[in-house]
Amino acid sequence: MSTTLFEAPQYDPARARRRQRLLITIALAVAILGALAWRYRHWQQERIVGNFFHALQQHDWERAYGIWMADPEWKQHPERYPKYSYNEFYQDWGPGGEWGLINSYHVDGSEVPRGGGSGVVVVVTVNNRAEPAALWVEKANNTLTFSPYPVTH
Repeated sequence: MSTTLFEAPQYDPARARRRQRLLITIALAVAILGALAWRYRHWQQERIVGNFFHALQQHDWERAYGIWMADPEWKQHPERYPKYSYNEFYQDWGPGGEWGLINSYHVDGSEVPRGGGSGVVVVVTVNNRAEPAALWVEKANNTLTFSPYPVTH
């Protein structure tokens, strides 16, 4: 037996309120999840840079170099990295480097440059210096380099 428009069920205000609350809850959940996803969209790259600076802070330059090259087993094949050898890395990031010994650091944030790009610029405050460090994290392989883009705090 089919029902017609004239035989529609009686309006239930309690059911309508429950439905409205459910829709509002779903909309809020989607908005919150969207905001969190946007806020932490570069979480992996920021974590890699944080691990890099943590290794530097611990004076573990070999592990830091492995993070820089995204190759923890780099000592097994150092010939793969002739463009930026461990010795050059140590000169840049060791005690005599531009940043000196790393006593403190804070990952301030990250951004993809305008026009897109294959990586993410991660900005870090090092030793409470006014000038931040800017590192480029290549998305494809998680290698680090110095950022080609200028950064202002």
